Amino acid sequence: MAIQLIEGVRVKNLRLIPDDRGFLMEMLRRDDPDFKGFGQTYLSCTYPGVVKAWHFHKQQWDAFVCVSGMIKLVVFDSREGSPTRGKLNEFFIGDQNRQLVHIPPGCYHGWKNIGTELSYVVNVPSEPYHYESPDEYRLDPHKNDLIPYDWSRKDG
Repeated sequence: MAIQLIEGVRVKNLRLIPDDRGFLMEMLRRDDPDFKGFGQTYLSCTYPGVVKAWHFHKQQWDAFVCVSGMIKLVVFDSREGSPTRGKLNEFFIGDQNRQLVHIPPGCYHGWKNIGTELSYVVNVPSEPYHYESPDEYRLDPHKNDLIPYDWSRKDG
């Protein structure tokens, strides 16, 4: 069953290109239809069970790939006037599901490392980080009045 994506969220399935030396995984190209520009590239590592959430940007697009480990990436649309306002998307990305997820400005997002090892997430945001005036707005990952989300594992 295909999920209804939040307006502006895009997912690109990635493929490994193996040879006898190892493999290559192309993540993002400037000629990709959803490429929004280059601000910087950074790596964020997360310990097992840790949640890094919630934040959003007013100007910046994010483009996330979990290159090692597994994360649950969650996006929440809080944008006024958006046709998907109030909608939430979950993406399980990493070793078992190679995907690039583009997140538009105005959507809260964050992730939880759902694996047993350190996760490595690469982001190619459309804008560089401005140390004096960051385009970053945060909410508590577990207790806030906006996002109805429980980060605990869903057994069953």
